[in-house]
Amino acid sequence: MGVENDIGLQSPDLVMLCGILKVCELELVLLGKQGPKAHVDSLASEQAICFSGEVNFAFRGRFALPPGWCLFGYLHQTAQESWCHGTGLASGMAFTVFPEGVSEFMLSSGSRVTGVLVPQQRLVDAYLELNPHQPDVPTRAIALFSLSDDERARALRVKFEALRDRILHMHREVPAAELDPGELIEAHLAAALAARPDDRPACSRGRRTHYLAVQRAEEFMRRNLRRDIYLTELCNAAGVSERALRYAFDDLMGVSPNRYLSMLRLCTACKNLTLSDASRRSVKSVALSCGLWDLSRFADHYRRVFGERPRDTLMRSPPFEAA
Repeated sequence: MGVENDIGLQSPDLVMLCGILKVCELELVLLGKQGPKAHVDSLASEQAICFSGEVNFAFRGRFALPPGWCLFGYLHQTAQESWCHGTGLASGMAFTVFPEGVSEFMLSSGSRVTGVLVPQQRLVDAYLELNPHQPDVPTRAIALFSLSDDERARALRVKFEALRDRILHMHREVPAAELDPGELIEAHLAAALAARPDDRPACSRGRRTHYLAVQRAEEFMRRNLRRDIYLTELCNAAGVSERALRYAFDDLMGVSPNRYLSMLRLCTACKNLTLSDASRRSVKSVALSCGLWDLSRFADHYRRVFGERPRDTLMRSPPFEAA
């Protein structure tokens, strides 16, 4: 995934980093001025896909799970600005994601996370073994919870730490076919069901308002990425004043609406350049399709963030074709 640097992180291809979940596409928008560096790896078998990683860049992420799959995991480390659907995240939180809709989140620089993708039925069956008289899985109750100091929480924390070490350091010595998440699923559910009300974070009304405003503005950006977009249009799409929109973006993204739009265009261009056939598309056509009209400025900005010229990215073979 790149040349390892002196602190153990690498400069990954953005598309390869987005493909770490394998069965679903993760979309990233960088929020800082520096290029992405990460240490990410995964293990896959017929029973599960496990991944773990650490990033040195803040990013906005979106993904949708395929039907029949669910995701659960643990945040080893993250800062207070991180969130999921507007709800604040913190170090030591566990999460469960079911295959309904698009999951939206933001992770701060320095975040470390481990996750497991499994067929949803496996989690349902494990829940029924723990609660045979309650056939419906309480998805909201187990969606996000902090691991306290009780026995179940400690046991789950130890298992996730061991899994992270296995993926990042010992995975080449362990056959992926032996990867069975059964015990981890049971420990995860046991800790989730034992969590206290105080262990389940809530999204304040003000934060929810900010999240919805940012969400509406971002969707407008994505629909109109090819053309010039003005701040007044974003305010109309979000249904808020210019001051409120700036405040919402600063609260959730740490950047202004215009800065976010610039990074959304740049990351979209990077993805398209990586996946395009150099014999059929040019840097100019990709840039214009993302609303990047000043090609010289685009090339300079791209090189500062990704460490190479746009043409260098385009000339490489598409990663999935090479694989």
